[in-house]
Amino acid sequence: AFIFFNSFFFRNINQFFEKILKGTLKHAHKKRKLADGREKTMSSDDEESLGKGRGRHILVNKTEMPGWSETLESFNTARESWDLLHSHDALETEFKKICAAWKTDSWLWFRIFLTDMIIYQGQYRKALSSLMQMAAVMAPQPGQHSLSAQSSLEHNRALIQQASCYYALGEYKRACEKLLDVVSGLTPPNQEPAKSPEDQGIAKTKTRRGSDLRLLLCTNKAVLPFCLQLMLACFKLRALNDSRDDLSLGHVVVLLQHDWPHGEMLFLKAVDKICQQGSFQYENFFNYVTNIDMLEEFAYLRTPEGGRIQLELLPNQGMLIKHHTVTRGITKGVKEDFRLAMERQVSRCGENLLSVLHRFCLNEKIIIIQSLP
Repeated sequence: AFIFFNSFFFRNINQFFEKILKGTLKHAHKKRKLADGREKTMSSDDEESLGKGRGRHILVNKTEMPGWSETLESFNTARESWDLLHSHDALETEFKKICAAWKTDSWLWFRIFLTDMIIYQGQYRKALSSLMQMAAVMAPQPGQHSLSAQSSLEHNRALIQQASCYYALGEYKRACEKLLDVVSGLTPPNQEPAKSPEDQGIAKTKTRRGSDLRLLLCTNKAVLPFCLQLMLACFKLRALNDSRDDLSLGHVVVLLQHDWPHGEMLFLKAVDKICQQGSFQYENFFNYVTNIDMLEEFAYLRTPEGGRIQLELLPNQGMLIKHHTVTRGITKGVKEDFRLAMERQVSRCGENLLSVLHRFCLNEKIIIIQSLP
């Protein structure tokens, strides 16, 4: 699970819950009654059950998130406060009264928090309804050319969370549509972000499935990689299943470059499938694949040792082969074109990868969406 936030989000929610808890705990103790008339107070067992969530593993990037310790503490406080306010009927009733009196429905940051909680609880359809309303509110109005930087990030947050909900519901096409809408409004960084030892350590460590939560800053630097990661997740199962889908498989190869070499095992599975097929066609290969390890692997597939796999990676290469008698001369010409294309591609290995992948999302938006059912 991922939660995107801005710099003031958790400070606001923290202060809000401090005020709420002072009021609700004060009044709830008086109103809460058991059937026999005795007051119900929170037992040590109740406190233990509320504390169980504290063992959840939360990942943060310490190098990119100044004040990460305070952010983590504020997040935990907000989560535990929310659980507390919904643990007893009287507390929840008082909480709703205060929210109504303070008109919290008009607080955008509080609506964002509520949506986060709904997503966290797995109520994706309900979350989508709220997110669509927020996205509509924050979208550019008629005559407005662009949003402010902060409004743009908040708009992207709503779109990304819509994509996450659609992904969780198995609606991968709609998820990609939202992700590509976000990417089209982003500007890729001029330089590749350096991976810290901490990031590498997180990737190498086997985490418990379904038990981790990652906090990411709502910035262009964090948003673009997340979009690429979720797009890859949308395509990889379709690309690697038993049926043949070279287009989806090609998209997976392109997207796997982002977090290399963490995606190497998945790439090797893709190569195994290509070998089993005996051929592979993806005419956008040389437009967007610049990873030297991948280029070497595909060059090897053409050799006798690699299985002489038929690769149609050049534009119109398939048409050339299908519409002519395959003589030695034509075959030699295709091989020479492939060799020259590979040599040119190796010279592009130093290009900014995020810029390449950003261009892939912009230029191939229609075909990417059409690749999913």
